[in-house]
Amino acid sequence: MRLLLCLLLGLTLAGPAHSMARIKDIASLQGVRENQLVGYGLVIGLNGSGDSMRNAPFTEQSLQSMLDSMGVNVRNARLRTRNVAAVVVTADLPAFIGKGGRVDVSVSSLGDATSLKGGTLIATPLMAADGAVYALAQGPLAVSGFSAAGDAESLADGTPTAGRIPNGAVIEREIGDSFADIPALVLELNNPDFRTAVRMADAINTYTRERYGVRVARERDYRSVVLRMPKRVGVTRFIAEIEGLLVQPDQPARVVIDERTGTVVIGRNVQISTVAVTHGNLTVRVVETPQVSQPAPFARRGQTAVVPRTFIDANEQGGRMAIVGGSDLQTLVRGLNRIGLKPTGIIAILQAIKTAGALQAELVIQ
Repeated sequence: MRLLLCLLLGLTLAGPAHSMARIKDIASLQGVRENQLVGYGLVIGLNGSGDSMRNAPFTEQSLQSMLDSMGVNVRNARLRTRNVAAVVVTADLPAFIGKGGRVDVSVSSLGDATSLKGGTLIATPLMAADGAVYALAQGPLAVSGFSAAGDAESLADGTPTAGRIPNGAVIEREIGDSFADIPALVLELNNPDFRTAVRMADAINTYTRERYGVRVARERDYRSVVLRMPKRVGVTRFIAEIEGLLVQPDQPARVVIDERTGTVVIGRNVQISTVAVTHGNLTVRVVETPQVSQPAPFARRGQTAVVPRTFIDANEQGGRMAIVGGSDLQTLVRGLNRIGLKPTGIIAILQAIKTAGALQAELVIQ
């Protein structure tokens, strides 16, 4: 009867439907990951905003080497161009990507160039950690920031010394990974948790028992769930079916505080034992009004001096005593809002409640 009522209301026994998440959003298949690529190259075609050869000698050396490879000998010449910039190119190599595929690349200035806007990256090999070249990047840059400077003022918006090239790298070498090379199908949780791992294994077994007649999932630890392939089904289709299943992820009771921005994030399972809280705001105002003291007209002695004048005022507002406590997030937020505090005051109260032992959660201060 309870199960039927929950289904009619759109709920589950574990919690509300809106807190459910797909397995593909909370876990990933072990061994299927991206690889980082990096390379060093040159951006040309800049409008006088490139590297100065005196301050960036590596740019001059790279330009000379490139021209040498093209049959132009400039080893004994002193280059003074400002249309070239040395850059570092980075990209992510997705799993199972084949030759001829394209990926986006990020380009960042390495020297003293002021802007990469309007530049074009020339052919740059991208290497992985093993030193092998896996992609080749080239193309015009898309730069969102800009900078302008005059003799007395300068204006900058964004980062003009960094840009991106959509689909700017062509894959030249495959990693060689495939499902056949994976020793076992293991789902790893993005946020490890014992309860979430058990719920995910139960959801998979419920689905596979109805569809294939077998249980295929077993929780190995608080991070991973091991899968056993059923018969007469391909690996790709099986993983696609598993990733679409809904699971309610559990989360620890945690309060995250960022004192620099005044941000407070309170988890759903945070509880506060009933406490009485009062908070008074103390405001100290210091006003400097210096005055100029000058000698009398036609005086033979005396000099003009600045006389300091300081005004200090302290004002403390009375705080109201309120009872704060609750078994759920809504009650807790309602109790904190009853005091009528700003974020800085809420941060101070949460730290004091934690010190008093009434905050039943982990307090993380960033």
